[in-house]
Amino acid sequence: MDASVLGLFLVAGLASLFMAWVIGAGSSGATPFAPAVGANAISTMRAAFVVGLFGFAGAVVQGANVSEAVGQGLVDGVSLPATGVIVVLLIGAGLMAVGIKTGYPIATAFTVTGSVIGVGLALGGTPVWPKYVQIGAVWVLTPFVGGGVAFALASVLPRSDVPERYSVPVLSGLVGAVLANVEFAFLGPGGGAGSLVGLAQRTAHSDGIVVPVVVSVVVAAVVAGIVMRDIRNDMAVGLRRVLLSLGSLVAFSAGGSQVGLAVGPLLPLLSGFDVMPVVAVLIGGGLGMLVGSWTGAPRMIKSLARDYSSLGPRRSIAALVPSFLIAQVAVLLGVPVSFNAIVVSAIIGSGAAVGGSDAIDSRKILVTVWAWAGSLVLALAVGYVIARLLPIG
Repeated sequence: MDASVLGLFLVAGLASLFMAWVIGAGSSGATPFAPAVGANAISTMRAAFVVGLFGFAGAVVQGANVSEAVGQGLVDGVSLPATGVIVVLLIGAGLMAVGIKTGYPIATAFTVTGSVIGVGLALGGTPVWPKYVQIGAVWVLTPFVGGGVAFALASVLPRSDVPERYSVPVLSGLVGAVLANVEFAFLGPGGGAGSLVGLAQRTAHSDGIVVPVVVSVVVAAVVAGIVMRDIRNDMAVGLRRVLLSLGSLVAFSAGGSQVGLAVGPLLPLLSGFDVMPVVAVLIGGGLGMLVGSWTGAPRMIKSLARDYSSLGPRRSIAALVPSFLIAQVAVLLGVPVSFNAIVVSAIIGSGAAVGGSDAIDSRKILVTVWAWAGSLVLALAVGYVIARLLPIG
């Protein structure tokens, strides 16, 4: 590897780290604990600290799917060179930095996806329409599904005829059952990705549905039992623990999804030079996100927690449950998804269930939607134009 190639490679790596920092300071660092901060369950600075740790863990054990999709699944027939990777990451990070500065949550997935496609098409690549349809479906459905589920849960949890000592444990048990079926790195055959359910199946030498059902039910029952005990001992403390646990799961899921937006464009370069394993890249991206969460996330956490809706613990729980479920679906499919879109739509849905329009800043929501759409179009256009004008390739 000559000096010029090595220099470009190092610059691309630094751009990836910068992107990881911006993601940690913005979407993945701010959104998971925003409902908990809004419910006064945790302070802003402590939330930033905790979300950084769980985001790093998620990046390492769940980051491969989205990373591969961003790096190799958006444009056919072309592999981004080092200069193209630098352009993609600087466009995405630059737009995200504007969002952090202004307090509006720019969608990271939109900026990076748009810039990758724009640069790739300008270099002669062809669109991958099936992947675009899949990504578009997840993006379009996310606000409606997340907001709708959050609205339904927030409408039920405070009702006097649905005792919280039962409803919250049941909801927590459902989350536990899903978690038992989520895939993590190193749990599968040969150290690959796998779930707790899959591990139990291999241990029991069973291929049927009995073991998965039994394991899922047992995990759900254990989680529900713990939550029920906590709520019976002290309702406020029990709700707070559930809320913080859900925030941690969402932060973990955010790390698994968002790290791919920072390191995904690097993967074609790494495969070409065969210099380091993917897990090492995920660790580097996770560390960048961790530092971003600790140093830059508090501003965005405060913005989301205070400006969009005034949430109590019940509505916060209602917002975080669909956020976790949608995030894990996106990780499973390898779809780059915006955590701003996931959590903000859930916050809106849960806030509207109790407070109606008075609980929501309509102007800020409208501006945010325009920022999401505009960031995708702008990133694609800028990436295409720059790649056509500059000697990339």
